[in-house]
Amino acid sequence: MVAAPHPFARFVRLLGRGKTLTRALTIDEAEQAMAMILAGETLPEQLGAFLMLLRIKEETGEEIAGFIRAARAASPPTDAPSVDLDWPAYAGKKRQLPWFLLAALLMAQAGWRVAMHGQDGVTEGRLYVGETLSRLGVPLAADFAEAAEHLGQRNFAYLSLERLSSELARMMALKPILGLRSPVNSLVRGLNPFRATASIQAVFHPSYVAVHRDAALLLGDKRTIVFRGDGGENER
Repeated sequence: MVAAPHPFARFVRLLGRGKTLTRALTIDEAEQAMAMILAGETLPEQLGAFLMLLRIKEETGEEIAGFIRAARAASPPTDAPSVDLDWPAYAGKKRQLPWFLLAALLMAQAGWRVAMHGQDGVTEGRLYVGETLSRLGVPLAADFAEAAEHLGQRNFAYLSLERLSSELARMMALKPILGLRSPVNSLVRGLNPFRATASIQAVFHPSYVAVHRDAALLLGDKRTIVFRGDGGENER
């Protein structure tokens, strides 16, 4: 008896049909694929193949926009105060300290509400935001509700990816296992979990500037700045 194809297999097949038949996913296909992943409807073998095929091909703006749409739908915002600036911080600093944190905290002191999110420990030998904020005595939010409280109290909140989406955090943590970054690195930078009015997204590789820009345009995120930041963080 021949087993029926797994529902997710079609997305792997689209990306792995060889040089002439492989194509990028449409925004709707990307959204459907990521929705299945976040719902736990894929097998480990499929997830690894999917992420690495995308990595080899290199993701498009449409694919990242679709992934972000699915991730936003999976974690709708809470009744948080309106946020002025979304600040993803995932790269970590290798050669310098994360001086950009001082800029974010100064903005908060000046009255702008800044929501920062990131994940520590993805790459060995880097200093990450969560650890640094803890050393500075800045509290880290345990969930959306506490982040909303911090925004109301001090105009600044940091929420780790683990608290935002355990599945996205798990995929980010696959880097030491797979040996390569995956499109999830691009997805989380555009997540904007608090639906802030504006967002800044730094990348390390210049070619990804266009990918993030195109994704923001497709999502209607018009107040977004994308640039090559120091080590991939929002810092020049």
